[in-house]
Amino acid sequence: MDIKNSLSEAIRNAAKQAIADGVFPVGEIPAITLEVPPKKEMGDFATNFAMQSARVFRLSPRRIAEEIVRRLSLEELERTEIAGPGFINVFLRAEVLYEELEQAIAEGESYGTLMAKEREPIMVEYVSANPTGPLHVGHGRGAAVGSALVNLLRVAGYPVRSEYYINDAGNQIDTLAASVNARYLELFGQPAELPENGYHGADIIDTAKRIAEKDGDRYLALSEEERLKVFREVALKEKLAALREDLSRFNVRFDVWFSERTLHPDKVVDAIAKLRENGTIYEKDGALWLRSTDYGDDKDRVVIRENGEPTYLAADIAYHRDKFERGFGTLVDIWGADHHGYVCRVKAAMKALGYDPEKLRILLLQMVSLYRGGEPVKMSKRTGESVTLAELMEEVGTDAARYFFVMRSLDSQLDFDLDLARKQSNENPVYYVQYAHARIASIFRQAEEIGLTAKAESEPELTRLTDETEIALIKLITEYPDEVDRAAADYAPQRIARFAHDLAGAFHSFYSKCRIMGVDEPLAKARLALAGKTQQVIRHALGILGVSAPEKM
Repeated sequence: MDIKNSLSEAIRNAAKQAIADGVFPVGEIPAITLEVPPKKEMGDFATNFAMQSARVFRLSPRRIAEEIVRRLSLEELERTEIAGPGFINVFLRAEVLYEELEQAIAEGESYGTLMAKEREPIMVEYVSANPTGPLHVGHGRGAAVGSALVNLLRVAGYPVRSEYYINDAGNQIDTLAASVNARYLELFGQPAELPENGYHGADIIDTAKRIAEKDGDRYLALSEEERLKVFREVALKEKLAALREDLSRFNVRFDVWFSERTLHPDKVVDAIAKLRENGTIYEKDGALWLRSTDYGDDKDRVVIRENGEPTYLAADIAYHRDKFERGFGTLVDIWGADHHGYVCRVKAAMKALGYDPEKLRILLLQMVSLYRGGEPVKMSKRTGESVTLAELMEEVGTDAARYFFVMRSLDSQLDFDLDLARKQSNENPVYYVQYAHARIASIFRQAEEIGLTAKAESEPELTRLTDETEIALIKLITEYPDEVDRAAADYAPQRIARFAHDLAGAFHSFYSKCRIMGVDEPLAKARLALAGKTQQVIRHALGILGVSAPEKM
């Protein structure tokens, strides 16, 4: 039973009946929002529907609320109250809450996993860092948020695929090869100079050393062109392997690794031809331009340079077209905030190709700032360069890194407190949640030692759970599937992190007040059942976030 859906439908039906009675004018009924009030005396649910619909029905919110309440019919309903300007507070029969908890317990580990949704599949592309060096903490945030979003969408019943776009066809790969070449020549005392905008990281030197250790000076005999060709492939393979390893350690795995090279030249040529066919391409100064201003961009964009080479935009146009042609109905891209100006031109290109630009959802990640001892950390102590994801995982662990990255909305800057992330105390939000899970595991171990178990011949007497902390915990548990659904619809995995923290807090409050061992057996078994369900929901939520749920801490 989904009481929130039932209640929403009952309110909608009441509004329809008021229209049929001629009390409300004919109009589109707004979406109905139900919230759990902060205080129990305000009811089990509250809605501001009357205020939301005042313009539609051209009546005062108070009058609308009165007419809704008069026609509200729901078996689970005990009473309603109208508060303030027109809030409707709903009180359910006491039995309803226990029935919902009973159903949640019956669903077992599947609780929180929703039924499959019949819709076109979603493609989520994220990270997609240039394979020219190690991932840094900014990439880590994108990796944590992206993988959590994919997990969330899957759990919520959406058909979804994840993809990493390998930028392996651009100038950056030529620069990578040239940078490795310079370091390789240096190892053998040959004159060498790093290219302009070359890669200076220690990882480039390490790559050159590994090539030298394996093959010695054999490449000195090759022409520079031949040597660069070899180093391009060797370095790309090595960097991609390192990326995969770091991401795997970070609990991130992709369904598809898509090579940009596969777009050139055929798919790029085809995309440009389609734009020509649509009349959205023109020639100027020897180059081909997209009429992106026709679709909301601030200026037209070059797609083919005067030398015949495609721009990055041309490849991105071909890539996004390819995604649509593979049958994806919605494309979700997670980019860094520095790509803000790029959003409009890609959407313009999709519209020029005949696709609905609203089907392309681009989520922008804001910056991550690291702090240690209250001071900003800009460089790695080890390398003197940007802190890498691997170094972050080494310092605070995968769980803390992932949770900290996901717990804030991606459109807000994240101040990452390294000291807090390492703390084993309730101040640390991920520790706080994980400790609740481990604490419940410990309770069950203690109960087993004394022969107490929630499983019995008869169902636990859940109606014995009457303390306010027990009721608060039950309410949160029964809200979880709805929270999963809303978080997925909003592409907001941070909501799951917040929910897990709130649930852990509700459990800690319950356990501080309500004994399990040492009370009469029926009450003990009911509380054990409640604790077990809490543990399952925490575990499910942490699974969405890609964070472990330890049994001991």
